[in-house]
Formats: sequence, C-alpha cells, structure tokens
Amino acid sequence: MAEIDLIPLPEYAARVGRAPISVRRKCLRGNLPGAVKIGRDWLIPADAPYEDGRIKSGRYTDWRKKKEPD
Repeated sequence: MAEIDLIPLPEYAARVGRAPISVRRKCLRGNLPGAVKIGRDWLIPADAPYEDGRIKSGRYTDWRKKKEPD
C-alpha cells in the first residue's frame, strides 16, 4: 500500500500560493481530492492539485445581451 504524504492546510496553502481560508472552503465543499479532517485540522496530500474552476477565457462575456434572430 502506498503512503500518502499529508501536510497541514496552512502549509499546503503556502505551497499553492492561496489564502488558507480559500483552501479551507475548497476542503469543506469536497473539491480538494484526498483532504481529510482530523479533529479541527485539515490534512491535504502534498501533491494534490489546486484546480481553479473559474472561466478565464471570456467565453461568457456579454451573455446577457439579447441575440438577434437568425
């Protein structure tokens, strides 16, 4: 069985360059694979990817404007 290197939430947040509260919210939502809560502390695998689900392509720019009929 492979061992997983778990690190505390503040250390993981520093590694990925995010605020600890943002990482904590991601853990609470279940969006961070492998994160486990032991007591009041979160432990996260050191190699867990921090995926940002925001759309940055501009695909939804002006989505409220009405389109002209074809």
